[in-house]
Amino acid sequence: MIKKPLVNNQIRAREIRVIDDAGNQLGIMVPQEAIQLARERNLDLIQVTEKVEPPVCKIMDYGKYLYQLKKKEKSSRQKSGELKGIRLSFAISPHDLETRAKQAEKFLNKGNKIRIEMILRGREKGLSNFAKEKFNQFLELLNKLVPIKVERELKREPRGFSMIISKSPRE
Repeated sequence: MIKKPLVNNQIRAREIRVIDDAGNQLGIMVPQEAIQLARERNLDLIQVTEKVEPPVCKIMDYGKYLYQLKKKEKSSRQKSGELKGIRLSFAISPHDLETRAKQAEKFLNKGNKIRIEMILRGREKGLSNFAKEKFNQFLELLNKLVPIKVERELKREPRGFSMIISKSPRE
């Protein structure tokens, strides 16, 4: 949630450091003087930070400033990586496992997490130990390419198995 900054007459400090709309420092002055300068330019006086003494205020359009704050917050909320999916089949060949491992390596190097899933059909559901074996082969291949960390263990689902992995930071 964005904390709304103090604007114009809401600023209660005795002295403030003022920056104009072009980014030039105008120096330390009384808030009333700075508000007068802002009104002459048809802009607002916005308190950017109160953590320093005297507080820093900027002459700019308030609506534009709020838009920039929202945009900044939205970009910081986005996750660094997405959840990508890789699907293995019960009868996957060793070469196809290698290909999928290389694709998974690309995803992991970009900072994404990977959901590996295997859909089991019919009689394949009765041979779940072979499916787990294929998962282990895939993880061994992938671990040779890039260090991995298991986010969610191998989990039995109604249609098969799935797990979530991410790149492990190197020690």
